[in-house]
Amino acid sequence: MIEPKRDTPQPARRTIRILSYNVHSCVGTDRQLDPGRVADVIAELSPEIIGLQELDVGRKRSGGIDQAEAIAKRIRMDVHFHPALQIKEERYGDALLTALPMRLVKAGPITSIGEPRGALWADIETEAGALQVLNTHLGLLRRERQRQVNELCGQDWLAHPDARNRPTVLIGDFNSIPSSPAYRTLLTRLEDARQQMGRLPAPTFPSRWPLLRLDHVFVSGGPKILSVEAIRTPIARRASDHLPLLAVVELS
Repeated sequence: MIEPKRDTPQPARRTIRILSYNVHSCVGTDRQLDPGRVADVIAELSPEIIGLQELDVGRKRSGGIDQAEAIAKRIRMDVHFHPALQIKEERYGDALLTALPMRLVKAGPITSIGEPRGALWADIETEAGALQVLNTHLGLLRRERQRQVNELCGQDWLAHPDARNRPTVLIGDFNSIPSSPAYRTLLTRLEDARQQMGRLPAPTFPSRWPLLRLDHVFVSGGPKILSVEAIRTPIARRASDHLPLLAVVELS
């Protein structure tokens, strides 16, 4: 008697919308300070995981508010903020936001020559399992960026046992175009949209007339990039000097 064919159980799959956005202290190209507008840009895109760069917390120039907390509250997400720069009570840095279960693994400085820079790493629980998400903002000098990506690829970050060979996404403002040495170094450990999709997303900077691809999404350990889009809506072109970069990533 021939046994009936049974379907092999398939692993659970889920797509995650991931956003990287340099918000320029919530000051738009019209020179208006408006964290609410930035939050509205984000809300329209419905991302589940967000990495923000250039946030002000308690700074006089932006009215003393906590921009990370204000945006997170408006879009109903939890937030972890890391101050790359702190002078007394004034702080400036980057954040990770999500409504999914999130555990901060590490937040700290990375080697800098000019303005201090940092990175955040969180373990985020999705329906398809844990995802390691890192958010960073690299420096303006070429040699500085090279040192920073070498550090991020090292034992304290991407090569750490808790991240190595696990589903990982690295996002941020890298101040590096795809032909740069820093970008190519990251490709020794991760994959980008061109490798997985056959093309790169549109430029993200400056937002009014985008010419440069400075904001990127990299993956390793299993996630597959399905799409990456630089959002060019009228409000996005005004809200910051960078366009938000939205990636749809499949996890399994």
